[in-house]
Amino acid sequence: MIEHGFGGVFQGRRVFLTGHTGFKGSWLALWLAELGAEVHGYALAPPTQPSLFAEAGIESRLASHRIADVRDAPALARALREIQPELVFHLAAQPLVRHSYAEPRETYEANVMGTVNLLEAVRGVDTVRVCQVVTTDKCYENREWVYAYRENDPLGGYDPYSSSKACAELVVSAYRRSFFPPEHRVSLASARAGNVIGGGDWALDRIVPDCIRALEEERPIPVRNPQAVRPWQHVLEPLSGYLLLAARQWEEPARFADAWNFGPTAAGHLTVRELVELLLAEWGEGAWEPPPGEHATPHEAGFLKLDITKAHNLLGWYPVYSAAEAVRASVEWYRERHDSGAAVAEMCVRQIEAYSECARQAGLPWAAPVPAAV
Repeated sequence: MIEHGFGGVFQGRRVFLTGHTGFKGSWLALWLAELGAEVHGYALAPPTQPSLFAEAGIESRLASHRIADVRDAPALARALREIQPELVFHLAAQPLVRHSYAEPRETYEANVMGTVNLLEAVRGVDTVRVCQVVTTDKCYENREWVYAYRENDPLGGYDPYSSSKACAELVVSAYRRSFFPPEHRVSLASARAGNVIGGGDWALDRIVPDCIRALEEERPIPVRNPQAVRPWQHVLEPLSGYLLLAARQWEEPARFADAWNFGPTAAGHLTVRELVELLLAEWGEGAWEPPPGEHATPHEAGFLKLDITKAHNLLGWYPVYSAAEAVRASVEWYRERHDSGAAVAEMCVRQIEAYSECARQAGLPWAAPVPAAV
């Protein structure tokens, strides 16, 4: 049963979740609610139409839902004071590389000052015990080398998005050392996830939504950088990492207040072309092509891998799905929605249950049932 996952840490806990109207935020809000948490969301309106947040009726599963901006420091501080959360997940961000070229100021204000505002608000609330800031795999200074990046590798970023997330990591590190040392009540960690795919993502300039839109319209899929390598993973993979990390932070605050990578195994680092061809095979038809004017697109990293040794050895976290299984689960979600108009929330819960069961069968501790009280 889902509600018994992660040692039962989230049952009855007040959780403050920023960015709950986005793709990953909606999945996390739903999973937390299924775990028995009292979830309070704080975010801008859903960023896409359609949106997973609206189609899955996420608002009905929340204890509170606020449309607000993390750049509004007084409003954010007021929300935390009113809710008095025990755990905080910070996902609100400007999440797109290409958009950051068009709106660099917005990107830095949301991703850097939004993080500062969140941590300042946490400082003013005595109930918070766990705070987790979600950044990205792109926070590393990408040298286009074959090695997978570890948590102690240099931070950086070519584009404003990547740079802003590296800045957010530096903010978290400074706040951890300056205001949340080991003896402090708050365990502050950051999570760096690979490229996520899964049902309910409708963002522009993301490969799976681009594929689904093209396939549903029966036109070739535009693929910008077919040879670019990325650490692909199903959305539930990093979310299980965030939840496990938060549970460990709750149990041993000082030990797990650190930065953590969540990505696939080595076999999950595929080229964009390989990912698209897996998706086409699952869909059963279609084709892809490079878009016209490809040479004029903004710079994007060509090679990026994550090292997840630390999360595996110290957290006991490990990916559940292969790349093919991640693509299959994603295509099944979009296909079911397209063909039958199935209830989206039910589809999501079924996928969380199936993923959790696979994790249990693989022997991952977070998916084990909570022992009965003696």
